[in-house]
Amino acid sequence: MLSDVGTTVVLTAGGVTVLVDTAGDQLPAVRYWGRELPGLDADLAAALITTAEPVAGSNDIQPRPRLSVLPEQRTGWAGRPGLSGSFDGAGWSPAWTVTEVTVDGAPVRGFTAAGAATLTARASDGRLDLTVVLELRDCGLLRVRATVRNQDPGTYTVDALALALPVPPDAVELLDFTGRHNLERVPQRRPFGSGAHVRENRKGRTGADSAYLLHAGTAGFGFAAGDIWAVHTAWSGNHLHYAEQVHTGEQLLGGGELLLPGEIRLGTGEAYESPWVYAAYGHGLDEVARRFHRHLRARERPVGADRPVTLNVWEAVYFDHDLDRLLDLAERAAAAGVERYVLDDGWFGSRRDDTSGLGDWVVSADVWPRGLHPLVDRVRALGMQFGLWFEPEMVNPDSDLARAHPDWIMAARDDRPVESRQQQVLNLAIPEAYEHIKGQMLAILEEYPIGYVKWDHNRDLVEAGDRTRGGRPAVHAQTLAYYRLLDELRGAYPDLEIESCSSGGARVDLAVLERTDRVWVSDNIDPHDRQAMMRWTTQLIPPEFMGSHIASGRSHVTGRRHDLSYRAGTAVFGHLGVEWDLAGATVDELTELGEWIAFYREQRGLLLAGDVVRMDGYGDRLLVHGVLAPDRNRALFAMVATDSLMPNPAVRLRLRGLTPDRRYRVRPVIVGRRPSGLIPPAWWGDDRTGQVLTGAALERAGVACPRVHPDQVVLYRADAV
Repeated sequence: MLSDVGTTVVLTAGGVTVLVDTAGDQLPAVRYWGRELPGLDADLAAALITTAEPVAGSNDIQPRPRLSVLPEQRTGWAGRPGLSGSFDGAGWSPAWTVTEVTVDGAPVRGFTAAGAATLTARASDGRLDLTVVLELRDCGLLRVRATVRNQDPGTYTVDALALALPVPPDAVELLDFTGRHNLERVPQRRPFGSGAHVRENRKGRTGADSAYLLHAGTAGFGFAAGDIWAVHTAWSGNHLHYAEQVHTGEQLLGGGELLLPGEIRLGTGEAYESPWVYAAYGHGLDEVARRFHRHLRARERPVGADRPVTLNVWEAVYFDHDLDRLLDLAERAAAAGVERYVLDDGWFGSRRDDTSGLGDWVVSADVWPRGLHPLVDRVRALGMQFGLWFEPEMVNPDSDLARAHPDWIMAARDDRPVESRQQQVLNLAIPEAYEHIKGQMLAILEEYPIGYVKWDHNRDLVEAGDRTRGGRPAVHAQTLAYYRLLDELRGAYPDLEIESCSSGGARVDLAVLERTDRVWVSDNIDPHDRQAMMRWTTQLIPPEFMGSHIASGRSHVTGRRHDLSYRAGTAVFGHLGVEWDLAGATVDELTELGEWIAFYREQRGLLLAGDVVRMDGYGDRLLVHGVLAPDRNRALFAMVATDSLMPNPAVRLRLRGLTPDRRYRVRPVIVGRRPSGLIPPAWWGDDRTGQVLTGAALERAGVACPRVHPDQVVLYRADAV
C-alpha cells in the first residue's frame, strides 16, 4: 500500500499541462488538464489542488467524491461509474487500493514533474487487479486506458468500462458528429446541460454516424477561438462517447468500448484491456485537430507527403471487368500522371454483381483466364503501382465459402441476421475461418506484386454472435481478429499500404489508423458534399490520410454536375485520386486533368504535410480553408463558393495562420480553366502578380474576394518575401 500522502504528478508537453492527484492509496484523479501552467512545483501544485476543492452542501457526500479517471461509486460519485460488472451479482462496486504508481517505470514518491511521460497506477480490491495508464505525448495529446484482471476463482463479467476526464464549468457547449452513408461527419452542437449526453454505437464498426470526436468548449468556440476539450474513443467496434454534468456541478467527458451482454467474462487470471481514450485540449478547433494530426504523423510507420496519385476503377467500370477496357483506362491514367491503379470489386469467384462470391478470394477464371497478370504487368510497365480491393470480413450466402461453412456466419441463433447488401458477416474469431481468409489473401499477395489494398466493410454487424459458442456476442472478438489480420498481413508484407474503406467512411478511428495508411472519406465524391465532409474529417486526421478523388462530371451519387476545376480544387486537399471513366473524357478535359495532377504533385509536400487551417465567420455560403508550411514560409488557401455570392456585399478573405510580422506575396492560382463566372478583384493585377501584405494584415483586414458562380473554388498561394 502507498504511504505517501499528497503525492502529485505534473506532466507537461506540447503546451499542455496535466496535474494528476495520486494521494494516498486512491486511483489517480486529474485535477487540471489544459493550457500549460509553467513553473509548477510541489507547493504550487498542492495549492492548486486545495483551491480547486468545491464546497459541499448540507445534502452532499462529505467530503465530496473524488473523481478519478475511473469514477468509483464507493466514493459517493452519483454519475456513470467507470467499471460496471460483477461476480454473478456480487462484487459489483470494487473498493480499489492503489499499490503502486510509476512514471515511465520509476516509482513515484512525493511530487514528480515530467514532460511527455506515462503514468501507471496499479490497484487491487482483493479479487480484481486494475491497471490505469495515463500518457501525455509530445504533441500535447493525452490518452488513458485501463486493464482489469480477475484473480478470483469465480467468473467476473465486465458489463462496461469507460474512462473519464474532468472539464471546467466554463465548457458550456458540446460539439460532436452524426451522419449517414454518403454524408459522413455532419457536425451538431448543443448546450452542455445537466445529465448525460451519450453517443452509443452498436454497429460493430466505427459508423458513418459516429460521434467521431466529442468536444466541450467555451461559449461560441470556433476554429480559432475558445478553449476546447475533446475525447475520441480509439476502437473500431461498438463504442461510446459521453459528456456528463452531475447535480453538484462536476462535468466530464469520457469514452470506452460498448460491450454486449456477457461479451467479456473473465476466468481466473484473465484480463480485459480497454481501448485508448484520446483527449485533446486546444484553443480553437484547429489547435485540437493539430494535436491529433501530429500524433498520427509521429506514428512508427509514417505516411509521407509523397503519396502516389491513385486511380480507382469503380465508378469507371463497376463490375464490367473487360481487360481491353481496363487496359485502355490504365493507358489514359498514366498519360495524365496517375501513379497508382486500383482494381475494385468483381475480380474474384462468382462476383459478377453484388449478390454472390464474397468470401471466395480466388481470381475468377471465367473473367480472368490468364489471371490478373495481363493487367498487373501492363500497369507496372506504365510506371504505376497496382492495388486491389478486398472485403475480408464479409460473405455472400451465395458463395462457396458460405455453402461449405454456414456456421462461420455470425448469428445469435440458428437463423441468420437480417441481410444487408445481400451479405452476412464472417466470424473471424473462429480460428479456421480466420486462417482460411488469411491464407487466400496471402496467396493473392504472393502471386501478384500488389502495393496497395482497398479494404472494404460494407455492412453493420447485426446480432453478431458466435454460432460455435451458442450464439454468444462476438463483436469484441471480431474487432480484435480484424486488427490481428491487418497486423499479420503487414508483417508479411511490410511495404503494403492499406486503405480503410467501410461503405465509405464508416471505419475511421485512431485504432484502425494505427494499422492502415488511408481512409475513404465517403462513397459520395460529389465535391459539393465533399467540401463539408473533408472540412470536418480533418478534425481528427490530417489530409494525407484522406482518400480524395476527382469525380466524374456528373456525380454518380447525387446526379449533380460540376466543372472539373471544382472537382479537382476540392480533391487536392487530401490524398488525390481519380474515379472517372477517362474514356468518356474530352481531349480538353484530359489536358486539364493532367494540369491538376501536375499541380498536386508539385505541391503535395505542402498539401499533405502542412498545418490545416479553417476560417470562421463566412456562414454556409462561403468556405475558406488552407494548409500552412510548418515554418510558415508559404501556404495554400481555398475560397469555396457553395452558393451564389452575387447578392451579397463584397466579402474580404481573412487568411489566418501566417507569421504576423512577415511579408507575403499573395496571388491567385489558376489551374486549367478559370472558375466559372469569375470576376477578379483589382488587387490580383493583370498578370496575377497579387500583392505583398503582412501575415497580420491578411488575418485581420484580409483581401477582397472575386465574384464566382456557385460551386466554384479559387486557390491562393502566399509566399514569404
